[in-house]
Amino acid sequence: MNYAVLDLETTGHGAGDEMIQVGLVLLDESMQIVRTYHTFVKPTIPIPPFITQLTGIDASMVEDAPSVEDVLLELIPILDDAVLVAHNVGFDAGFLNMALDRSGYMPFAGRQLDTIDLLRVLYPSLTTYQLGAVTELFGIEHDHHHRADSDAKATAELFIECFKKLSSLPLLTLQRLSGLLSDEIDDLGWFVEQMAVHKETMTSIDTDAYVYFRQFAMKAGDWTEEQLPRGENGEADQVGEWSFHDFLTHMKDSIRSIVPGYEEREPQNMMFQEVIDALESDRHLLIEAGTGTGKSLGYLIPALYYGVQHNKKIVVSTHTINLQEQLRQRDLPLLQAVMPYPFRAAVFKGRGNYLCLRKFEGKVHTRDFAAPVEDRITSAQMVVWLSETENGDQEELNFGNRGAEFWSTVSSDADSCLNRSCPWFKRCYYHRAKQEANLADVVITNHSMLFTDIRADHRLLPGFEHLIVDEAHHLEEVAGKHLGTQLSYHTVQHPVGRLCKDARNGQLIQLKHRIANEDTDYADKWQEEIDSVVPVFGELRDEWDRLFDLLFSLLGAGNGGPQESSSGETGQFILRLRSSKLPSKWQDAQAIEEVVNGLLSQIIRPLDKMFQSMKDECKDPALIALVTDLSGTVKDLTRARDELRQFMKADKAENVYWIEANSNFRAKSIHLYAVPADVSSQLRSFFFDTKKSVVLTSATLSVQKSFQYACEQLGLEQDEEHGRLKTVQLPSPFNYRDQALVIIPRNFPVLKGAAGDPLFNEMLVKSLAEAAIETKGRMLVLFTSYKMLKQVYDPLKEALMPSGIQLLGQGIDSGNRSKLTRRFQQQAASVLLGTSSFWEGVDIPGDALTCLAIVRLPFQPPNNPLVEAKSEMLQEQKLNPFMKLSIPQAVIKFKQGFGRLVRTTKDRGIVLIYDTRVIDTYYGKYFLYSLPGPKIEHMHLEQIVPRIREWLASGHGGIDE
Repeated sequence: MNYAVLDLETTGHGAGDEMIQVGLVLLDESMQIVRTYHTFVKPTIPIPPFITQLTGIDASMVEDAPSVEDVLLELIPILDDAVLVAHNVGFDAGFLNMALDRSGYMPFAGRQLDTIDLLRVLYPSLTTYQLGAVTELFGIEHDHHHRADSDAKATAELFIECFKKLSSLPLLTLQRLSGLLSDEIDDLGWFVEQMAVHKETMTSIDTDAYVYFRQFAMKAGDWTEEQLPRGENGEADQVGEWSFHDFLTHMKDSIRSIVPGYEEREPQNMMFQEVIDALESDRHLLIEAGTGTGKSLGYLIPALYYGVQHNKKIVVSTHTINLQEQLRQRDLPLLQAVMPYPFRAAVFKGRGNYLCLRKFEGKVHTRDFAAPVEDRITSAQMVVWLSETENGDQEELNFGNRGAEFWSTVSSDADSCLNRSCPWFKRCYYHRAKQEANLADVVITNHSMLFTDIRADHRLLPGFEHLIVDEAHHLEEVAGKHLGTQLSYHTVQHPVGRLCKDARNGQLIQLKHRIANEDTDYADKWQEEIDSVVPVFGELRDEWDRLFDLLFSLLGAGNGGPQESSSGETGQFILRLRSSKLPSKWQDAQAIEEVVNGLLSQIIRPLDKMFQSMKDECKDPALIALVTDLSGTVKDLTRARDELRQFMKADKAENVYWIEANSNFRAKSIHLYAVPADVSSQLRSFFFDTKKSVVLTSATLSVQKSFQYACEQLGLEQDEEHGRLKTVQLPSPFNYRDQALVIIPRNFPVLKGAAGDPLFNEMLVKSLAEAAIETKGRMLVLFTSYKMLKQVYDPLKEALMPSGIQLLGQGIDSGNRSKLTRRFQQQAASVLLGTSSFWEGVDIPGDALTCLAIVRLPFQPPNNPLVEAKSEMLQEQKLNPFMKLSIPQAVIKFKQGFGRLVRTTKDRGIVLIYDTRVIDTYYGKYFLYSLPGPKIEHMHLEQIVPRIREWLASGHGGIDE
């Protein structure tokens, strides 16, 4: 059988569009190329300019090309009896059949394979399926993106890679995939089944690379055999022989020998010393370390020395799982390679990040899929992933659209855990991670987990007395979220849907059918109890919808319509609730909540009782497992019921209560928040009063060289003479005076209102376009308002098009930050517009970023309920909220935004600040003086482009004016 790998370029995606180029590669069964075919096609309609820009194909290239009828005459015999393969086969096959139909031929009716589906299943950790990006990852030559001949050749190479990967999978995995995919998803199931049948006939199959358990082929074995980091053979003795000075010298020499271009950095040396001093003298340390310091090694090396020397566990907490992964994949392997003695580091996340193998096994067996096609692909991805993962951590998987929903049904959780009575216990990923954390010298976790552990009475993380907090400027915000309450429309809807969708579907209905086969006197009673509870679910759904519709109506009336949230998103409704002045219909909402509470209790009480009785009476482990899952879901409902009751009272003086929703999804988008306005006292009692040493670090902790704001937010006593705290601001490793030029256009208009000022937007578009053309794209523009980003997008795109500069907008071209950043880096001539999430955590080193534009100073909108409540508290203390809260918050975010530009010692670039408040107001100096010493100039708009040209050409900062 042959495989015809096809790619088409067309005049567009609509029904009236036509082919302009065909590329085809024919492969035989052994994946050898037996024929290639490519040609331009002469269309009967003009080629639109955007297609020419995308593909490089213009009218002159197709003028003498054959007609579509002539091309089809050549294609039909090649495609006869072949399997059609394409990257997004639906598009190419659909277009081909449209052309065949127009020309009077029969449609192509053979089998079809999509390389995107193959990649999704076989490479579950890939973060992109875009052809250009994937071929780059695979090292496949692909010179002309969006040209049919090059794309077809690249797709054929990709298909060969997929074929090799599929044939290398263990037979058991292939059989599982074949059963899951069957013939329903294109012809993927058929293709996998062919491979499984072929593999069954092979005599020698490599089984050593996998562990086989309950019909799954896995990479991870039994975690209960984990050993301590240092054995009895003298490894522990040699630890004590090292002084910190000798240890550090050894580490630096070893790193230098394996990391090309490693340079010793004075700020990093200072950080090594400050961290070890804090750990050894039981002090707290607040240390600001800018970009390029080498912060991760700056705290990990002293932590590993101290922890191993004193046999003390050190916990490192980061804000994002992303940084946890960076430490796992980049820093820890380097340290393992250079340490003079063995050590163990563990990464430990919240329980929901780990796969529950028992639930996944049940899901695969019952095929209880909410979205049949999508969930089969996700299950297939995970079956392949089991043969590759040691951690079972969802961060390794790249799910499709419904993947997160599927994950929520198979992730680990405390309420449905069977612990030692689970058949999967010794292979459980969560318990493995917990055991590794117990044995480790250093445990890498995240801020969320720190507070989840506090709420769980410290039962999750192993005991520790030394804590290092990276990205510490986020600690207070995360504390508020976790020490408060957050509910949404789906908090009840999802568990209710899982238990009982309707009278025929749901886990309770499954349970009822299972009970019928149980040999017990209680079977009839249990079935009756389920029958009596099922109708309550319908009533609960109706009342829940009624409650959320009413809450949504309060939002519109009480707040004058949708606003812009603190993340820069428009269409947000926000309503703060004050116990002294609740909305007029609040009593109506409380009355409905009373009914909801009663209905939830009518479900929870009988089910709890029945599940307990079933656990006592039943012997079937599979049935007990199902009951445990159901019991966990009922506990979710119990928590939701109690938290909703507390929220509706809205009576705790220390909490800020508010409701948020989005105009697009209305009542279904509602979130209810109850958050403590001030967490400083809790942070003090949980950490600074009880731990021996807490080291807090970030690139942005100080405001105008002072740590006062950070200390107040975190509950730290800033009495360095008598207290336990030391504050340090490390010098920057970069020469900002030569590497960064800040330009402020002094004749730029002042913005009237939050967004939507036509004059401001018009001048902004003109200036951005001129600067982008001068820097050949390579520009990141940071907005504080998504509404303004959208207003600027179209006119800026039009202004840049003649210069061939591509524009990428967050929320327009993609909502995924990583995807947008990757596209920006891959296409040199591009400008990227981003809002809130682009101000920090985006790393674009080198020439990919030459110009950073900051449109407005990043003040939080005044309607943010938490900011509002904090401001009121400060006013009560006779303090100025603008100076004590708004300015410091904005300065820290501004410093984060500025930090996107210079990421290495070789980076050079320009920062354009379009908010003239930095030079026109008394508080502007707080922003400019907080920057790490770049050259700052202000000038008229028309002088900007010549100055950019001169500064970039000079290769250094130019002449001091």
